[in-house]
Amino acid sequence: MTVRALDNAGAESILAINLRRFGRDRFAAMAGAIAIGFVVMAAFAPWLAPHDPSDSDLLRRLQPPAWIEGGDWAFPLGCDSLGRDLLSRIVHGARVSLMVGVAVVLLAAAVGTAAGLAAGFLRGAVDAVISRVVDVLLGFPYLIFAIGLMGMMGPGIENIVLALVYKEWTIACRVIRGETLAARELDYVEAARAAGASPAHIMFREILPNILSPLLVVATTRMATIIILEASLSFLGLGVQPPMASWGSMVADGRSYMLEAWWISAFPGIAIFLLVLSINLASQGLRDAFDPRYRP
Repeated sequence: MTVRALDNAGAESILAINLRRFGRDRFAAMAGAIAIGFVVMAAFAPWLAPHDPSDSDLLRRLQPPAWIEGGDWAFPLGCDSLGRDLLSRIVHGARVSLMVGVAVVLLAAAVGTAAGLAAGFLRGAVDAVISRVVDVLLGFPYLIFAIGLMGMMGPGIENIVLALVYKEWTIACRVIRGETLAARELDYVEAARAAGASPAHIMFREILPNILSPLLVVATTRMATIIILEASLSFLGLGVQPPMASWGSMVADGRSYMLEAWWISAFPGIAIFLLVLSINLASQGLRDAFDPRYRP
């Protein structure tokens, strides 16, 4: 068996151990299952939704949930002010929230990882410039910063992703920079330098594989924050536009009917709460499982 094969076997065994440790945390495992359920719901939304989310019928306007007098089991969560099925809109709204969350986290992780590796390994002027840019961006409140960008770029899913990535990459950058500063002095990096490896090879082939665990934990945690920010922008009318379903805009649509039709805002709000809570609990379990500094 070659050295590379032994290294791969060791990495796989460590991953298996960490996953088993994660599975032993019942709350984290249950939260992970709920989050995966939302992902499945979003992926198969066209087949799971009982009705077209944009199909309106004023005869069903403000129809209550099925278990309340006047409800109909064909529309189990009731209908909104335009007679659209709430359950179908919640199912399709999961697609928007998760799509924005995944896109922002992946793009921000890619940009932040490259910048953090460069700043932590190259140091000097590169580190100074990147660190000052990060400090300036972190000085702005996240939601206010996103609202300003959306006001300039206009609403839409693509603009939401860009507006959130503009600042989100700084989180990954700071994490990767700190891990790189610690890793660059270790023996395996010194050995790569002595062997004549290029800086790019050392950063992306030697250091990066060994610091992915904290990046994974941070990315999972930030996903919940991104989902809340997307819902906030849609609630303010700066995010996803009608007729596309979005949990934030659904909550906003029900503001005028809180006393007579509470379900319009309540059920999308519960969906946001469950998804964000499950992601946070699962990410905490991942942190405890993959990062030895947090293990009891």
